[in-house]
Amino acid sequence: MLYLFFLLLSILGSALLITALARAFIYWRNNIPVGLYLKALRDENSGHFEEAVTCYEAALSQCEGLKFQRAFKNKIIGKMKLLHTIIEYNKTFRFVR
Repeated sequence: MLYLFFLLLSILGSALLITALARAFIYWRNNIPVGLYLKALRDENSGHFEEAVTCYEAALSQCEGLKFQRAFKNKIIGKMKLLHTIIEYNKTFRFVR
């Protein structure tokens, strides 16, 4: 009876380990927020600030389900704040001109 318990426990542990590794591999291969972040960074460097904000918002919404990317979320939020400031500055500069 004890042998059956340890056998079931080892099967359950193996299944949990395989599930965790598969999930990590899927996140590693299909990292959508990083792709959106890179696209937004290219838009920002090209001077297309509105498109960059849109891509940053999409990347942030994709990051909501991920627990381990707190620093990445904070970086996106900081970029979005900076871009909103730049956009508002450009709007007021055009209005004054």
